[in-house]
Amino acid sequence: MKLLRVGAPGLETPAVRTDDGRILDISGLTADIDGKFLAGDGVQRVRAALAAGSLPELDASGLRIGPPVARPGKVVCIGLNYRDHAEETGAAIPPRPVVFMKAPYTVVGPNDTVLIPRGSTRTDWEVELAVVIGREARYLESPEAALEHVAGYAVSNDVSEREFQLERSAQWDLGKSCETFNPLGPWLVTPDEAGDPGKLGLRLSVNGVSRQDGNTSNLIFDIGHVLWYLSQHMVLEPGDVVNTGTPAGVALGLPDNPYLRPGDVVELEIDGLGTARQVFAAA
Repeated sequence: MKLLRVGAPGLETPAVRTDDGRILDISGLTADIDGKFLAGDGVQRVRAALAAGSLPELDASGLRIGPPVARPGKVVCIGLNYRDHAEETGAAIPPRPVVFMKAPYTVVGPNDTVLIPRGSTRTDWEVELAVVIGREARYLESPEAALEHVAGYAVSNDVSEREFQLERSAQWDLGKSCETFNPLGPWLVTPDEAGDPGKLGLRLSVNGVSRQDGNTSNLIFDIGHVLWYLSQHMVLEPGDVVNTGTPAGVALGLPDNPYLRPGDVVELEIDGLGTARQVFAAA
């Protein structure tokens, strides 16, 4: 199933996308697609309504697509999780997941404008597979058990400001939590439809030039391991977002360091999870 939210920021209507591309309104079943909806029987109720043919169609033409989950409690990110990305940035292969956080307000729609921070000269892109948590995860017993706590998957752009990230602090958060720095969506795709999260192609282009072309089969720490590891140190709550790392091809690792400038267009996609397009502008 493909869940989404359409409408102006803060006024999104929860919806589901059918296999033939129609958008159906599920606001009669839930006020929003959030942690409460995901942790309860929300997905099952939508499935039942779909099977019964009782959901009204929504004319979504011209409507903005918002992030597929309402503002998460937290956004947890894994750095250097593709061997080729670690190598291109000159970093050692990490012995355990590298964890950092992004502020929840960074999450915006998949096609929303992304703001380059004032004073920035090194704003960068990162296509990533995002995991949305559906059940509370704490002290999980195994990586295999961790996948039972996944509500779905989405396309994410872990936008980064490299000077802020690497030179202004010992922590990465300053370069990761700038406003609009985490476009997400267009859909939240449930695990039954997303397929094997360890075999998904990820692609990103800038102004029509291919920059990233990777596959989650090259993750250093797979999805189950990442969630299991995180659960040993923090509680993952329904609606939380986990960005799982980016493959090679970021501006930081390219010879000419072609960092983003106002007017640049970034397009990204993940197999089965949809496409996104962001225009960058000065804050």
